[in-house]
Amino acid sequence: MSELLSLLSSIEQGSLGDPLALVAYLAGQQVELPDGELSAAVRRALLLRATGGDPRRELDVDDAGVRALAVDLHSEPRSGALAAGLDGLVPLVRELPIVREAVLYLAADPDLAWRLFALGLLAEALAESS
Repeated sequence: MSELLSLLSSIEQGSLGDPLALVAYLAGQQVELPDGELSAAVRRALLLRATGGDPRRELDVDDAGVRALAVDLHSEPRSGALAAGLDGLVPLVRELPIVREAVLYLAADPDLAWRLFALGLLAEALAESS
């Protein structure tokens, strides 16, 4: 728990990057994704990125690979798990106004939250492959 609080404080300070993407990724840790399904979906997303140019270019939420990964992995139960992950962050971020705003914004836009979670998964895969 203290590691999570430290991470949330770092997000608040702006030292890690975009709060929305980071919060979505953290909340998404509650989402169960079988390794085989995740690996296959990530491979397809990486191939799609490669066909669109340099696969090492900066990711964004509207990237074709991110959108494809989001669609491949989406289900109502998983979306519900992401929402539950966001809800679980609420009591931890009361004193962190930037992170609190990110949590509330994502809770109000579940589609964006899901795409940002997919972005985080794809960014993680890209980091592991470099």
